[in-house]
Amino acid sequence: MVAFADTLSKLVSQPTPPNIIMKLYYSPGACSLSPHIALREAGLEVDLIKVDPATRRLEDGTDFLTINPRGYVPILVLDDGQQLSEGPAIVQYIADRAPAAQLAPAAGSFERTRLQEWLGFINSELHQNFGLLFNPALHASTRDTVVRKLRARLDWVSQQIQGKRFALGEQFSVADGYLFAVLGWTRFFGMNLADWPVLAEHSGRVASRPAVQAALRAEGLMA
Repeated sequence: MVAFADTLSKLVSQPTPPNIIMKLYYSPGACSLSPHIALREAGLEVDLIKVDPATRRLEDGTDFLTINPRGYVPILVLDDGQQLSEGPAIVQYIADRAPAAQLAPAAGSFERTRLQEWLGFINSELHQNFGLLFNPALHASTRDTVVRKLRARLDWVSQQIQGKRFALGEQFSVADGYLFAVLGWTRFFGMNLADWPVLAEHSGRVASRPAVQAALRAEGLMA
C-alpha cells in the first residue's frame, strides 16, 4: 500500500505536459484568411503566426522557407506536428474535425462533391488569376486579359449564387469563407464589387458573421 501511494504521489507531482494546439501560418488578407475563418467558425483553438509576404520571415525573424520551402501561406501545423498546405485541403480538414459546425457536407455525399467543385473553381479560376495580377511585372496587355477573364468568372459566380444565401444554399460552408477572402482582392485591381450586387450581398452576409469579424480583427483588417 505504501509503495502504491508513493507511486501515485510521484505521478501527481509530475508537471502536466504542455497543451499542444494547431498553428496557422498566415499573412493578413491573403488566401490564408479562408482557413482562419474556418478555424474560428469551427471553434478550434489555434496559434496564429504571421508571415511577411515580402521578406518571407516571421515576426521573430525566422525564415518561413524553413517551414514551407515553397514560401507561401497557408500552412496549418496540426497538434500532432504534421503539416497541411493548400487552402482547399486545409479547410476540408477543419470542417471534418468539427462536424457539429456544419462547415461541409458529409464526406462521401454528392453535396460534398459539390463543395469540392466550388473549392476547385475558386482556387483555379479566381484565386490563381488574381494571383497573376499581384505581379507588378505583368505586362499591361496580359493584365487586361486576366481582368476580362476574371470579370467573366465573377459573372458566372453571381449567376450561381443568385437566389441563395450561400454557395451551397442556405448553409454557410468553407466555400463561402474562401470566396469571401478572394472577392476582397477586387478592390486592388479596379473592380468594384458593386458591379455584381449578388456577390456584394454575399460578401456582406459573410462579413457579418461573428467568427469572420473575429478573424478580420485578429489580422488587423478591421477595427
